[in-house]
Amino acid sequence: MSLKDRLRFDKEPVYLIDGTALFYRAFYARTDLARADGFPTNAINTTLRVLLNMLRDENPRYVAFMMDGKGPTFRHQLYDRYKAQRPAMPEPLAMQIEPVRRGVELLGVRLLVSDGVEADDCICALAKRYKQERPVVVVASDKDLKQCLDHNVVILNQAGKTEKIITLESFREEEGMEPSQWPDFQAIIGDSADNIPGIPKVGPVTARKIMETCPTLEALRDNCAALPAKLREKVEPELENVFLYRELTRMKTDCCDQPLDHFALQPMDLDGLRAFLDEYELRGLKQALPKTSAPSGKPGASGSASSKTSGGASPQAGGQFSLFGAPMPAPAQDDEPPMTEATSTDALPSLAGEDVGLVFEDNAFFIGMEGREYRYTGPADALARALEHASVIATPSVQDLLRADAAWGYLLSSQWFDLSLAAYLLDPEARNYTWPRLRQSLFQDGRSEFAELAATLHPKARGLAALAYMRGIRGQVESAHLSTLMRDLEIPLIPVLVSMEQAGIGVDLDAFAGFLDDVSTQLDELTRSIIRHAGEPFNIRSSQQLAAILFDKLDIKEGNKTATGQRSTANQVLEAIRSRHPIVEDILEYRMLEKLRSTYLEPLPKLVGEDSRLHTHFNQLATATGRLSSSQPNLQNIPIRGKHGPRMRACFIAGPGAMLAAADYSQIELRVLAHFSGDPALIDAFRNDEDIHTRTAALLTDKQPQDVLADERRNAKTINFGLIYGMGPQKLARELDITVNQAKEFIERYFDKLATLKAYYDTIVKDAESHGFVTTLAGRRRLLPELHSRNTQLVSQARRQAVNTVIQGSAADIIKMAMVAAHKDKDLAALGAHVILQVHDELIIEAPEASIRPAGERLKTIMQSVADLAVPLKVDLGLGRTWAEAH
Repeated sequence: MSLKDRLRFDKEPVYLIDGTALFYRAFYARTDLARADGFPTNAINTTLRVLLNMLRDENPRYVAFMMDGKGPTFRHQLYDRYKAQRPAMPEPLAMQIEPVRRGVELLGVRLLVSDGVEADDCICALAKRYKQERPVVVVASDKDLKQCLDHNVVILNQAGKTEKIITLESFREEEGMEPSQWPDFQAIIGDSADNIPGIPKVGPVTARKIMETCPTLEALRDNCAALPAKLREKVEPELENVFLYRELTRMKTDCCDQPLDHFALQPMDLDGLRAFLDEYELRGLKQALPKTSAPSGKPGASGSASSKTSGGASPQAGGQFSLFGAPMPAPAQDDEPPMTEATSTDALPSLAGEDVGLVFEDNAFFIGMEGREYRYTGPADALARALEHASVIATPSVQDLLRADAAWGYLLSSQWFDLSLAAYLLDPEARNYTWPRLRQSLFQDGRSEFAELAATLHPKARGLAALAYMRGIRGQVESAHLSTLMRDLEIPLIPVLVSMEQAGIGVDLDAFAGFLDDVSTQLDELTRSIIRHAGEPFNIRSSQQLAAILFDKLDIKEGNKTATGQRSTANQVLEAIRSRHPIVEDILEYRMLEKLRSTYLEPLPKLVGEDSRLHTHFNQLATATGRLSSSQPNLQNIPIRGKHGPRMRACFIAGPGAMLAAADYSQIELRVLAHFSGDPALIDAFRNDEDIHTRTAALLTDKQPQDVLADERRNAKTINFGLIYGMGPQKLARELDITVNQAKEFIERYFDKLATLKAYYDTIVKDAESHGFVTTLAGRRRLLPELHSRNTQLVSQARRQAVNTVIQGSAADIIKMAMVAAHKDKDLAALGAHVILQVHDELIIEAPEASIRPAGERLKTIMQSVADLAVPLKVDLGLGRTWAEAH
């Protein structure tokens, strides 16, 4: 459904596109596309594809594509440090500016290049001009453009994984101000992306409080004396500067005066487009072009472009013409591709040495090879034997095959090409790697890798489609240097995961039942206590009713508000006020026990199989860092800490006559960090097997390790792990219960003492900005196009993700290496031991009681030797009948 229909516009909207932002995102979204002579084409390809999709989906009548011009703007004249920190445009991106502009115009879209102002200024100027007569859709992600929102102006933000529509109402609700106040707000807080300082040490929260009483900078200037003393000390010295900052953040709305018809969509120059796409070898994009364009009679069509097109697109409602005409009709249900039926392998040709596509659907195996497709309904084990000498077997999911029949385990891991896995490795944040989605992309994506292959396929081909998809994506996997990771680690891991799923872990149902009874009793007691404190019965699970009790009836000082303006009763808010009334402590305890009951104690026993064991599914394609997850049920979030963690783990047991060994990597992420950063203090501490947190605390406090206090070690531990996950001063302040300024000083001192770490973090981000992605120890990569967003929040998030992915992703690589090695180890097999569970940095094996100790020691040796780091890998080992005892 088009945006016009979704928002129920009564007139044709005008689309104002921030082309510069789209161009930048396109460049970093995919970095490996170039012409045969090396000329980069990634930004051309993605920019035009996004625009082409929008023309197809929205069928607009009026479109403007805005791009920044060369040279400084009026803002540089006002403030010579405006955007001074931004690096120069990468040369491969600059080379694509002219082709992109040419391609936009060939699509029939009017291009507007700003001069002396920015593209954003032109967007706001035109939005102001046109909003009186029709809806305006601003297609952009820059937060500065929020100031042009109005009743007839919306923003369509497609920068993230999902689109976001911002309206005047949603802006007011989220920001608590009017769009006209946005430049004032931005001037106060500053904008690091544009090098606008703002008022030092005044962030968004404080700025909103200021604007509640001083809604404009003029009001702030006139009422500055009424501000609290500490805040006044920050604001007064900047009163003159902040008006300058507003001129930098406020859009210029008198810079464009083109009439609406100037931006009427023109017919595509299809002949010119095809020649253009041939010139830049964008064959996939060429396949996505419509077969015909709108005739010259389309409203607003003019110029020579119409004379270059042919065909007759059909008029739509209201006299509008569709650029793309009717979609190609789907094949009739009985229009099946040529296929040979086979009930036994005798009906199949020799598969030895062949590349084969293999898809299981509708209770049959579809086999594709060299233009021939077979539908096989015989036994799976016979087909597996027939494929024993195949060269490559391309299939949507090796894991699904192995789950269905163990016979597929006879084939070598080197024979498999897992299509879902390949798609995941190339883009680990796409989320959907199902075969229907991948197959659809083969026919509809239009990528040059797929277009020529798909053109030879019947739309309902299955095995041949798998083979074509493999041939299209294999080159991408190789050019991204992911072949070794896929071949040597990820595909060999698949049978390990299936073996663990089938083995499961034992469950003590009596222990679960006793635990549930105790928790239920405690919940009843807490309910009575909470209602007694409240003085009246209410629904404890209702956040609104709870807020009324806490903040109205009991008059506890309110904490934060939600984005919708409701008073928050989130745990984080309650933690901050837990000492103000005993009811808060009871509520936090109630929530913790209720989660324990509803998430684990009640549902898990119902999932136990007839073998008295719990069988989870391990997900290899679920996280952007490469870590495994589990589901149905999720055993990776079983509580391990706190007073209930040990009792929960005690409910998981070994089978009769067996015991468990739990081997847990010690501080593996910090060891990975020491390896990559080369920090001498970290390396020395790990090589000498010192307590890393005590060593860090000693550095921070200038003490000897033996003199470090428990709280000092706790603080050091918090920052050691926190910085890996991108913890900023605000969160550190909350974790350590200190002020934000103290947290900033703490972080500064940390990086001063461990200077190599800061340099390493900066290097990760710089490399990611240059290449568009980061890589882990095993060569896994994660694309980070948001590093070049104009949204500072997205940039900050991408910086944290860059560091976190390298460290956490490399730790994930190591645990996977250990799983594969343990699964293949002959000594463990001889001892009757097998891996049954993986939880983050921990592996659990089960073995007969007589051999559990040597099996555990063997597992420990394997885990400590799978990767050669600058510091030793250390594993903590425990043995026991229950997971709690072993852990």
